[in-house]
Amino acid sequence: MTFRGQTAPSIRVLFIYGSKPKKEFSATEGNWFGGILGGHVGIETDSNAILNFGPSGKFHLIARTRHRHSHFVLHSRDNFWNIFPHTEGPVKKLSIVIPVTVQQKRSIDSLQQLYLMQTPYDYALVGMRCAAAAYDVLGKSGVMPRYRKGKTVFKFRYPAKLRKRLVKTALQKGWKINREAGTVKRRWEKD
Repeated sequence: MTFRGQTAPSIRVLFIYGSKPKKEFSATEGNWFGGILGGHVGIETDSNAILNFGPSGKFHLIARTRHRHSHFVLHSRDNFWNIFPHTEGPVKKLSIVIPVTVQQKRSIDSLQQLYLMQTPYDYALVGMRCAAAAYDVLGKSGVMPRYRKGKTVFKFRYPAKLRKRLVKTALQKGWKINREAGTVKRRWEKD
């Protein structure tokens, strides 16, 4: 599909799989927040600009409405894939290219500007984290069905939940999926 000689807009949802060091590499490979159920997710909105949500400051167990310790940031693709320190070798990754309408792309761009200026919620163990925040952007822009915040938090507590949902949708709709294996020094979560 083209618009005035240009290809249709698309976004890319990027996932780093959760992992933990294999025993024989525990001295050189670091532990990650969440371990096997950890990982990270971001939305590539423009070439080499990846929007992602994370903690900033003191970590809260339960989300707070005031004194939010969170932020949305833009990373380059290289910085995104290297977000976890103390890892030798590549991370296990998956990306899904999602075609969007011009209106959906405008909505994502507007949310990105708004969220970069002021985060709408706290980062917390019981609350919004990267997967729920990514789904929030996808839902509010009309790319995926929109849920209320509590349901979003419950359904997408960690990246694997969102990844499985998007892979299923991608297979149904013919969206492009790219996978890359990670270093053999870590035990990676499976799909």
